[in-house]
Amino acid sequence: MDLTSVFNRGPRILVVDDDWLNRDLLRAYLTSSGAEVLTAADGLAALELVLGPGAPLDLALIDIQMPRMDGLELCRRLKAAPATRFVPVIIVTALDSEDEKLKAIESGADDFVTKPYNSTVLLTRVRSLLRLKKLHDDLESRNRLLRQVLNGYVSEDVVDVLLTDPERYLKLGGEARPVTVLFADIRGFTRFTEDHPAPEVVETLNRIFRALSHVVFAHRGTFDKYLGDGLMAFYGAPVSGDDDARRAVETALEMQQRFRELRAEAGPVMHGLGLGVGLHSGEAIVGNIGSDRVMDYTVIGDTVNVAKRLQETALAGQTLVSEATVRMVPGLGARRLEPLILPGRSEPVLAYLIEA
Repeated sequence: MDLTSVFNRGPRILVVDDDWLNRDLLRAYLTSSGAEVLTAADGLAALELVLGPGAPLDLALIDIQMPRMDGLELCRRLKAAPATRFVPVIIVTALDSEDEKLKAIESGADDFVTKPYNSTVLLTRVRSLLRLKKLHDDLESRNRLLRQVLNGYVSEDVVDVLLTDPERYLKLGGEARPVTVLFADIRGFTRFTEDHPAPEVVETLNRIFRALSHVVFAHRGTFDKYLGDGLMAFYGAPVSGDDDARRAVETALEMQQRFRELRAEAGPVMHGLGLGVGLHSGEAIVGNIGSDRVMDYTVIGDTVNVAKRLQETALAGQTLVSEATVRMVPGLGARRLEPLILPGRSEPVLAYLIEA
């Protein structure tokens, strides 16, 4: 019976038995079926073998009665270790009482085979459990890929929350949530593109965006999108907290500081560039907007528009914050400006300049 077709490779199987003849017989059966076989004479030796560096284990065949550490304790240890907790374990033993089978199941064993055994039946059970292990490995691989995709938009702790309830957070639709929205835009970039070759423009833009997006994630913000030579982020969704507005303000301040450092590092190349930032807090519709095939997790509404207009009003090196945001961040050192008439709004907006 060929075991290599399950993984498209030889599965890595551990055989643990204090009887050398039993070990050799199992190794012969499994090796002839395409498996890579590791052997150990007791539980402690087996743990040292599989928990150290090396390729991952796919299945374990374990006897119960062994010196130093018996098979049941070994099974418990394997199921408790992060590296082997999903590795299927078959107890292979001469003990065949119902009590022994119950103890094996309680220790975490996935199957129980009594000696003497039929080699074909044993290999069939091995193959069946290897299929389950392959399904688990495929699921884990997809979960890692999903995490990598989500990490491109939100921080790791936010990803953990999203995956606890994907039906709620990853479906098409939106809900009203209090958020703080941040827009940042590079001042002088249009002129920069006129004066520099395209490869240098792209390299500079990527360097800036890499640094600014890292700041968003460091303050547990949700990255929304790049907008030409600017970006958008928000705080308060999908995970909200009492410090959402403060983290948004801290993001803006660190962005300005990081941009100044980038400009100093680049020398004359970025001499004419600056960063304008705008923030506003309020209720907005948050959710996945678009279609079942293409969606964008974003925020829409007047709160977003005000933040965008504040950013457009800010000069290079300035961070403009609405009064609504200032009220949510006690002790914020900000200078009140004259009421601003923002494009598209009939009423003036009270705004503050954060000087840092």
